[in-house]
Amino acid sequence: MNGKVFIMDHPLIKHKISILRNKHTPTSEFRHLVEEIAMLEAYEAFRDLPLRNEEVETPLETCMTPVIDGKKMAIIPILRAGIGMVNGVHALVPSAKVGHIGLCRDPETHEPHEYYCKLPDLIEERLAVLLDPMLATGGSAVDAVNYIKKAGGKHIKFMCIIAAPEGLEKLTNEHPDVEVYVGNLDRGLNKDAYICPGLGDAGDRIFGTQ
Repeated sequence: MNGKVFIMDHPLIKHKISILRNKHTPTSEFRHLVEEIAMLEAYEAFRDLPLRNEEVETPLETCMTPVIDGKKMAIIPILRAGIGMVNGVHALVPSAKVGHIGLCRDPETHEPHEYYCKLPDLIEERLAVLLDPMLATGGSAVDAVNYIKKAGGKHIKFMCIIAAPEGLEKLTNEHPDVEVYVGNLDRGLNKDAYICPGLGDAGDRIFGTQ
């Protein structure tokens, strides 16, 4: 595992993930918690955003004050569960553009298959923030990073709420340049490639489907 992996240790993140794990947590609360955790992780992930000084007129005087520099951010959820994290990140950076990468998992092979990919323009000049609540086998995350890089993306951060060691190892081995932010690193995968102890199927729990 490389030095670009950040496992969150904030008590609020840990507490909220514990509520997510509970199978009795209702859909509305689950969805709200996913947004909150995404916002807390993003706060940590964006510590290194570049700044520049801009002249601002306050009610008292004019001053030079820092603002985020560079092209606006691209927030890219992996469909469908990644959508649940978008609002939390977007709340911190409302000017960010939003793209989507659609991947579905083959129930037999557990391999991802693309069915949709739409990225913001000038992706090569933007910070691409890739979102998926669960990093299980790592296949979807690796493929999504591949799509962004093929489109010209160079600076990529990946954010998830729960990761399995297997998926984290695969993603960091294949894309060692990507910064990875993890809410909690769980024990591992079961025979069906679900994270244990995990929290079940994040997409189903976010959208109330089975």
